Amino acid sequence: MLHLQGPLMLQMLEKSLRKSIPESLKVYGTVFHMNQGNPFKLKALVDKWPDFNTVVIRPQEQEMTDDLDHYTNTYQIYSKDPKNCQEFLSSPEVINWKQHLQIQSSQTNLDEVIENLVAVNLGKVKHTQGILFLIFETAKKMFPSMLDAKTTSPSADSPLNQELFKLSSLDVSQAALVNKFWHFGGNERSQRFIERLIRTFPTFCLLGPEGTPVSWTLMDQTGELRMAGTVPEYRKHGLISHVICAQIQALGKLDFPMYSHVAKANHIMQRLSFSIRSVRLPCDWNQWECMPL
Repeated sequence: MLHLQGPLMLQMLEKSLRKSIPESLKVYGTVFHMNQGNPFKLKALVDKWPDFNTVVIRPQEQEMTDDLDHYTNTYQIYSKDPKNCQEFLSSPEVINWKQHLQIQSSQTNLDEVIENLVAVNLGKVKHTQGILFLIFETAKKMFPSMLDAKTTSPSADSPLNQELFKLSSLDVSQAALVNKFWHFGGNERSQRFIERLIRTFPTFCLLGPEGTPVSWTLMDQTGELRMAGTVPEYRKHGLISHVICAQIQALGKLDFPMYSHVAKANHIMQRLSFSIRSVRLPCDWNQWECMPL
C-alpha cells in the first residue's frame, strides 16, 4: 500500500484515471478536486506505483472520528482488476471495516469483492445502483465522440419568470431543507455532511416569492452534481431544469468535470437528464453502505 502525496503524483493519477473513464469516473472526479486544493482533505492509496491496479480515495483518519457516520466515512474505489483486489481492500490501513461506511464506484463488478469483505468482517451491506450520466459540457470537452454532431448546448425548456424567482446560492442555514428532501438523508449526520458541502463547493438555488429556496442543486467532494430537489408546492413547473442549467454553465466555466446519477425508478429526472442532453454512460453508479453487526 502506498499513499500518494504531492502534486506530481496526484496529477499523474488524475491523468491515468482519465484514460479509464467511464469506469473510473467517480474516482477521477474526486482526484480532480484533490488537485484543486483538496478541500475535503482526502488521501489517495494505491496498491503499487506507478503501474497501480487499484486506487482507493478516503478521508484522513483524523476526519473519521464518528464510527457511525458513513457520510464522512466514504471511500471511492477504482480497480483495473476487480476480481483480484480483495487482499488490498481487506487491509485495515486501506478501509476501516469496523466503522459504518460507504463505498462508491462506477464499477458494478466490485460487488462480489465487497460482499466477501463485509462477510469476512461479520457485517451487512446495502447495495444501491443508479443510472450514470455525463453532463453535456464535460462530454463535449473530454469525449466529443460521444456526442451527435448536431447536438447543441443544453437550456431550460421554458423561460424563467424572473419576477417570481431569483437565482441564488444556498447558505448553511438552509442545509436542513436540502436534508429533508434528500433520498439518502433526513438525519443529523447527513445534515452535517450537507452543511460541509455548502461551505465548501458552489451551490445553486431559486428563491421563490417568499425569498426562500424552492429548488436547488449541490455538488459533492467527488464532483458529482447531487441532491437536486424542489419543494412540493413548486414541482411540475420545470424549476429544477433552470437551477441545473445555471449550475452546469457556472461549473463549466471553471472546467470542472460534471456528472450525475439518477435512481432507476426516478423517470422524471431521467427525462430531465436527457432533455439537457446528458450522456447516459454504459456503467452504473454504485454505492455500498456497509455496517458492522
